Amino acid sequence: MKAHIAANRRLAILKLLIESAGVANDSVLHTAMKAIGHVAELDRTAMRVLIKELEERDCLTTEMVHGTVMVATITERGRMAAVGHCAIDGVASPHGG
Repeated sequence: MKAHIAANRRLAILKLLIESAGVANDSVLHTAMKAIGHVAELDRTAMRVLIKELEERDCLTTEMVHGTVMVATITERGRMAAVGHCAIDGVASPHGG
């Protein structure tokens, strides 16, 4: 996957988390990503990779529930990135720059 597509997807995940009160599981996020046009090369495994990459950037935290469901919770840093108040390497700017 191209770097700019991955960065755009990471931003979209953060925005979706904000819309869902800051918390969502990987299945819900995957369905929402497909609904907004992120279809190519985005299966559940790829979704989890993007979520873990955001966790590595301190944009969210994750918790495995029942060993099968990954729950993501946005952090303040993730909220700031989603609205363009801070720049994070590998996360697209919501302002397009």
